[in-house]
Amino acid sequence: MKIDKLYKIRHSLAHLLATAILEIDPKAKFGIGPVTENGFYYDFLLSKKIEQKDLPLIENKIKELIKKNIKFERKKISLTKAKKFFKNLNQPFKLELINDLQKYSTTEYEKILDIKDKKIKPKKINYVTLYKTYKFIDLCRGGHVSKSSEINLESFKLTKIAGAHWRGNENNPMLTRIYGVAFETKEQLESYLKWEEEVQKRDHRILGQELELFTVDENVGSGLILWLPKGAIIRQTIQEFIIDIYKKNNYQLVFTPHITKQKLFEISGHLSYYQENMYYPIKIEGENYYLKPMNCPFHLTIYKQKTKSYRDLPIRYAELGTVYRYERSGTLSGLTRVRGFTQDDGHIICTFNQLPEEIHNCLNLVKFILEKFGFKDFKVFLSIWDKSNKKKYLGTNKEWQFAIESLKKSVEKLNWQYEIMKGEAAFYGPKIDVVVKDALGRDWQISTIQLDFNLTKKFDLAYIDKDNKTKKPYLIHRALLGSIERFIGLLIEHYEGNLPFWLSPIQIAIIPVNINHLSYAEKLLELLKEKNYRVKILEATESLSKRILIAEKEKIPYMIIIGDKEIKENKISIRKHKIGNIGTLSLNKFLQIISKEY
Repeated sequence: MKIDKLYKIRHSLAHLLATAILEIDPKAKFGIGPVTENGFYYDFLLSKKIEQKDLPLIENKIKELIKKNIKFERKKISLTKAKKFFKNLNQPFKLELINDLQKYSTTEYEKILDIKDKKIKPKKINYVTLYKTYKFIDLCRGGHVSKSSEINLESFKLTKIAGAHWRGNENNPMLTRIYGVAFETKEQLESYLKWEEEVQKRDHRILGQELELFTVDENVGSGLILWLPKGAIIRQTIQEFIIDIYKKNNYQLVFTPHITKQKLFEISGHLSYYQENMYYPIKIEGENYYLKPMNCPFHLTIYKQKTKSYRDLPIRYAELGTVYRYERSGTLSGLTRVRGFTQDDGHIICTFNQLPEEIHNCLNLVKFILEKFGFKDFKVFLSIWDKSNKKKYLGTNKEWQFAIESLKKSVEKLNWQYEIMKGEAAFYGPKIDVVVKDALGRDWQISTIQLDFNLTKKFDLAYIDKDNKTKKPYLIHRALLGSIERFIGLLIEHYEGNLPFWLSPIQIAIIPVNINHLSYAEKLLELLKEKNYRVKILEATESLSKRILIAEKEKIPYMIIIGDKEIKENKISIRKHKIGNIGTLSLNKFLQIISKEY
């Protein structure tokens, strides 16, 4: 992280937060207090309970400390003295960090200095630096303001309290983490807090509950989503749309099981390289079966069921395949980080010369699909190999150069901005990651197109070429929406729950003014259902204004109001969500309007 003025302010505030906690709880044990993207946090093992309501008090204590114009004093100390110092203070977490520095210092120096000549002996770390902030002394590399007066009293705020295991390990103690945000000016802070308020309003976890879209239940398990009827409609609508697109682009749909024998993941290499993200095996008739973390081994197995000719290629397999990956409980978050999710997974098996066209077709599909969902601002990260370290990668120089150029040309044809990430390619091939911006300007990585020179060899895939010789095909992994769960989470936040008409679980609410208008409303309901619109009646059990408010809260795109006048004139009064009354129309005119929203 760049050590500029703002970094120094945020880092200094982390120490001032720890100083304030020390005054409140002298027995507190201190973890770490790093700078974050917009502020800072510090982890504590407290002897006194601190809650969200206590944050203003702690914030005021920090401001009192700032007014004292405290110096941030640096001191160099030997490892031996540092260990003794923190042992006397009864600070076990600091002692653990020092022990790790002592243990790994030589290795770390080798990395920093990039030492390849074994004759050169790197210097071993034999000292650390401490920073004193009033009564608090911390183990710290530095990056602070000189005096606390350099910090604007009105430019920071403590925001929340959370739990965090020491060093992210679930077997370690649970610490109290206090977060803060900080900027150089009061105006910058206010602007950020306003933005953060907007983020909270769009939180898909909150909206998902309010709109009855999905839930998570402890009896089912963390990170495992239960789709409620309304959420299931959104998911099914997206799946039907994406499958229709696949069929139009000559993909063949396949379905694969959720578990498989250990042997398949041994062949694919997942047990060697990915086992920590896989669940423990299930014993069936004396053999180990695993929940699948990927769909690709199954698709390649399908390819092998019959000998292929060059005339058969390219073959494009697609599956909305549910996979299961172990994620730590602390990382789980609504729909965006789960343990079971469905990928719009596709695998293209083709010849070397077909790669450019297939890549270009994938990117065109990405563009078409994401624009359909309202995303038009694309950014691309192109991960390539580091050819100075060829031993790290599979495939020939010719294959890599051709593949990278194919990816580049496809991106450039669409006039998308892209950034080359040298050395970030997987060992088996380069890839493209497509990133979109949501309504708040946040980046979301969605689509991936990955070339693979490896799996076709592992699975011994082949085709018969024109010369009647057996040749190896190439593989493109591609996910256009990525995880369906994560993508729906993005949509909810992007639209603040106000989904486009074609995606809304309930598209139209019919509101009869009173019981006398119910019969007409029911006839209208059946007519609209016949045309495959998702409609419901809000019967007159509440006042008209309250039912309109209910429909607004449910974010239903259109309301049809039925009263005496509407029945007499054979018309309908239309209200649009967030806009209000848009007039009295004939049913045909209304149908023309909503047909354009697909």
